[in-house]
Amino acid sequence: MTVAVEGPDFIALQVRDVPAAATFFEERLGLRRAPASPPGAVVFATAPIPFAVREPLPGTDLTGDARPGLGVALWLRTPDAGALREQLLAAGTEDVGPLLDSPFGPMFSFTGPEGYRLTAHGG
Repeated sequence: MTVAVEGPDFIALQVRDVPAAATFFEERLGLRRAPASPPGAVVFATAPIPFAVREPLPGTDLTGDARPGLGVALWLRTPDAGALREQLLAAGTEDVGPLLDSPFGPMFSFTGPEGYRLTAHGG
């Protein structure tokens, strides 16, 4: 019998400065911390998939010139992509792109903590 994977079950971004990254996601995107997080990480109460920022795993070097997460597309669902975009612009968020139509609703991309490129969609 073959066992199949059901899909993603947990997502974490490895960052050098966990408190600063956690503050970004709390203050700019409105995420709430989960009741408990393991040492070296902040887990957010997101659904259906838990999301976290964490210290780099052993052997992970985030000091290079390449953008962290290069090649990975991380999309965040929101009830109003346009309003979130305006909120991020007002907060001085780096490199907020234009609001575009997509198969998943209105979307835009922006630069998050430590250079991660993120996309928000919905609404």
